[in-house]
This record gives sequence, C-alpha cells and structure tokens, in this order.
Amino acid sequence: MTVSVVLLTANLRLHDNPPLRAALDAADTVVPLFVRDEAITGTGFASPNRRAFLADCLTDLDAGLRTRGGRLVVRSGDVVTEVCRLVTETDARAVHLAGGVSGYAHRREERLRRELEGVGCTLDVHDAVVTAVPPGEVTPASGDHMAVFTPYFRRWEKESLRRPLAAPRRVPVPEGVGSEKVPARRDVDGVSPDVAEGGESAGRSRFSQWRRSGMEDYAERHDDLAGDATSRLSPHLHFGTLSPVELVHRAREKGGPGAEAFVRQLAWRDFHHQVLAARPETSWEDYRTHHDHWRTEKGARREVAAWREGRTGYPVVDAAMRQLAHEGWMHNRGRLLAGSFLAKTLYVDWRVGARHFLDLLVDGDIANNQMNWQWMAGTGTDTRPNRVLNPVVQAKKYDHDGDYVRRWVPELADLAGPAVHEPWKLEPSERRRYDYPEPVVDLGDGLDRFRRARGK
Repeated sequence: MTVSVVLLTANLRLHDNPPLRAALDAADTVVPLFVRDEAITGTGFASPNRRAFLADCLTDLDAGLRTRGGRLVVRSGDVVTEVCRLVTETDARAVHLAGGVSGYAHRREERLRRELEGVGCTLDVHDAVVTAVPPGEVTPASGDHMAVFTPYFRRWEKESLRRPLAAPRRVPVPEGVGSEKVPARRDVDGVSPDVAEGGESAGRSRFSQWRRSGMEDYAERHDDLAGDATSRLSPHLHFGTLSPVELVHRAREKGGPGAEAFVRQLAWRDFHHQVLAARPETSWEDYRTHHDHWRTEKGARREVAAWREGRTGYPVVDAAMRQLAHEGWMHNRGRLLAGSFLAKTLYVDWRVGARHFLDLLVDGDIANNQMNWQWMAGTGTDTRPNRVLNPVVQAKKYDHDGDYVRRWVPELADLAGPAVHEPWKLEPSERRRYDYPEPVVDLGDGLDRFRRARGK
C-alpha cells in the first residue's frame, strides 16, 4: 500500500486543493499533515487572533476529512523534522506542498527537498494554490517581477487560469498514524472580542452569500466605511480556506462592475505576492528607499501609544484602530488612513505600524501587510510616494454621515452628521462634554514635517 503526504500550510481546504489532489492520485493512501511549526508558534507571528482563526480552520478541515473516511494529522515542532519523521514512519514516497513566497517559505522548501532526498522521498511543490496566478508567471522582458500594478494587471487579466478542482469524495488515511489533538479556539487566550469564524465551511458560506447580495454593488460601495460592503474574505484567503483561483472564476461567471472590481483586488493580492517572492527582504526593508530618518517608537512614544489605542484625536483614524482591536480586522479604507497617518502625518517608521497590524490582524499576511504598509509609507510600489491622505477630507468622503465613527468611537455618538469628524471645532464648553482627546498633531504641521524630511 503506497503512501503520500500532503503538507498543509496556506491551503487549509478540500475544494480546489492541487497538492491534496496530486497526493491522492499518486498513492493508495494519503496523510493530510499540519505541523504547528515552532519557528512560527514561538514568535509574534502566531498572534492570538490568528491562532483562534487557525484552530477553527483545522477543526473544520478535520471534520471534512472525517466525512470522507480520513482525518487530519497534527504534529508540533520543526516542520522539516516532523515531515521527515512522518515519511519514515509511513514509508511515504512523496510529499506535496503549496508553493510559498516569503523568505521563510523558500528556506523551508529548500530544507525539505534536501532532507527528503536523504530518506528517498520526493518533494512536489505546486503553484497557483496560494495565488490565482503563480508569482513568476507575469514578468517583464528583463527582470524577475513587475513593480507597477497597472501594467501587471493588464498582463494578469490575460492569463489562463486552471479550472478549480472539486473536493475529493474520499481521503483514505493509513492506519496507526499518530496525531496530536486538533487545536480548539477555546484554548487560545487573548483573542479580540469579535474575531470572525474560521474554516472552509464558514468561508464558502460567506462568499456564496456575498456573491449573491453584495458583489453587484462592490465597485460603488467598497470604500464606504459605514456600509461595510467589502467581502471580508481576506482571512480566508490568508489561511487558504478559499481558493483564489475559484474566486476569480466564480466572480467572472457572475460578471458586472462589482465582480470586475473584486477580481482587481485579487490581482492586487497576487501582485504583492510576486513582489515579495522576488524580493523577500522587503518584508522588513524598504522596497524603494528615500533614506528616511523615521521617528522611532521610542522617539514618538506618546503619539504611537495614542495611535494604537485609537486616541489620536482624529475620529476616523481612531475608529479604524478600535475596529482592529475589537475584530482583528479593519476596513481597507481604514487601513489606508491609519497607515498614512502613522507613517506620514506622524512620520513614524512604517515597520512600527506593520508590526502592530501583524499582532492583531487575522489576515496578517506578510506579502499583503508589509507591501501595503510600504505603499502607504511611500517606500513601496506607489507611483506617488509622497501622497498624504488627509483623514478629515477622507472621512467626509467615505463616512459622510459619520456612522462609522459613531459606531467605533461612542464618545462622539451624540454628534450629528459630518461634524463628528472635527470635534476640535466645537466650542470649548461643548468639547468638555466629550471624553475625547485633542489631536496629537496638527495636520498642517505633520505635512510640513513630512515634506521637509522627504525634501519635497
């Protein structure tokens, strides 16, 4: 009886899972393996919010496998050591894995390939699993990646995507393979109050519902902060409970401006992944440096603390930061405003903000989080690196009636209409009625400091 192993990483699903399908096609039995990698669990990257969502994903995946005659095998430790141990236990001849883009993923693949060769086992790495289009598929005539989104997107749109795979009917797992208990959300401490449910079942249900009732208006409403009209699928894409290939196909089948706008966002995700795949160091180094002399967290302690706590005195920024703390998620427009405020209005190192987002975001993806922060800081792929988003102007445009602010900044709930975005304009006697801080910086002063720093 032949055995294959599928090492599950960012593809925690049964539908459209090429490594799982290849493992099933290649052997009589398959071991679906998830390793609680000590290189991740021992760092800040294993934040409580992501661990809770991950526990949901693994629980749901195990349940789905059991309905197909199988089960999920969970191990803990060094991922290469655990895979090789399992291969030796089962005499597996092949390990299947979804290709990753980070420096860590590359090193993991190199180690796995080298160590597996030593035990007579092959490593098969599959593309178009974590992204819709493989990172190296769309490249310029000279160079290893494309640095500007619009020309990348024009090429990306013309790529022929593979057809999504159906979920397997049976997943036979060899008997006697030992496994740890599948983790449960209830065992995770320090989780934000309202983190969404994880797992393929929850993700597919959410997408189907949003495709029916939200996708059509997405092009017009995706920046509406109060309307909350985005898909909220980013955590599912991060953990791979949904397939980006399948989402692109299903959106295109529906058609219309909303579907096109949604597909464009999926292309942005692929764009960031191909940048990081080619330049892994940009996870913490400037992609395009302006030789900034950023203020450090220590040098801007008061302002950084106010930003993290949602007490900057700018209601829309504070609303976004409080949503992050409560849900482990933030509206994309809010991410742009919070990022621009920290990096450009306060002129604080973008890495301080990226680290805080990774501490809380369920969808804390290195490629998207880091490259979005670099875009906002003007050190990334933005073709206008010195743009600064005015939080008041942006709030009046994308939260015109102030409903988003009132939802997340209850101190200002009694203020009517767009006046909620400028509480400092109230008469002093009226301002004292609200337990809300004065702005930590004048927007004009912040803009002048940034322009002087950048020499603009």
